[in-house]
Amino acid sequence: MSDGRMIFEREREDLAGIVKLIFARKLTNVAGGNFSFLAEKDNKEYIIMTPTMMSEAYLGDLSASQILVVDMETREVISGVGSLTREINMHQAVYQTNPKIKAVLHAHAPNAMFWATSGLPMPNLTEATQKVGPVPVMKFAPNCSEELAEITSTYIRENDLPVPHMLLLDSHGVLINATGDTGMMAIHKALSILDTVEWNAEIAYKQAIFQALGITDFFHSKGEDIATLDDLKANEAIYNRAKVAAGGD
Repeated sequence: MSDGRMIFEREREDLAGIVKLIFARKLTNVAGGNFSFLAEKDNKEYIIMTPTMMSEAYLGDLSASQILVVDMETREVISGVGSLTREINMHQAVYQTNPKIKAVLHAHAPNAMFWATSGLPMPNLTEATQKVGPVPVMKFAPNCSEELAEITSTYIRENDLPVPHMLLLDSHGVLINATGDTGMMAIHKALSILDTVEWNAEIAYKQAIFQALGITDFFHSKGEDIATLDDLKANEAIYNRAKVAAGGD
């Protein structure tokens, strides 16, 4: 502490608030989820991160003091009441793939989890989510494992993914990586993506059902028929490449 204040107090208060909001909106569950963003002090980089058991033990009701400050290089907990989640493997690996990534959000949003467990890429259909681009499913690896960290970071690097982007973790959840002028701005962008893509996940599921029932013939996005169920079964990335959203409301 300095002058009676916690290190990165404002940042930790902000992340604690985001955790509560995500739980209130049912965008993750007691099985897990973990969120982090980067912050700098004295020319050194730190990860501001949720602690282990934030879901199961605390149901997302965290105080700022429970948010951890983690040394980016050594994974040492510099400040915070809780313990470090083993999912630090994935967060650290993702940050090291691209310096533009300043926030990593992993959650168990229910409709997105449907697509993550299907083994199929999520059709990205709504105007608000087009900036995320394709939403592919990663190969399965156990949660918290170094293998999962390697799979996700290698995919980001080898495909030179633009930021922001979203990946589906097979049978596990969603991974959103975002950027911004600061880590705090980036985690708010990731939160926005989590919320809007969760709506898109339900819409994509319902469009698939309409096709299967013969009510429609295509996935439809922004005035265009863009793909079919056969494209989905072939694991093709489904999103409207022709038009870019203007942004904003």
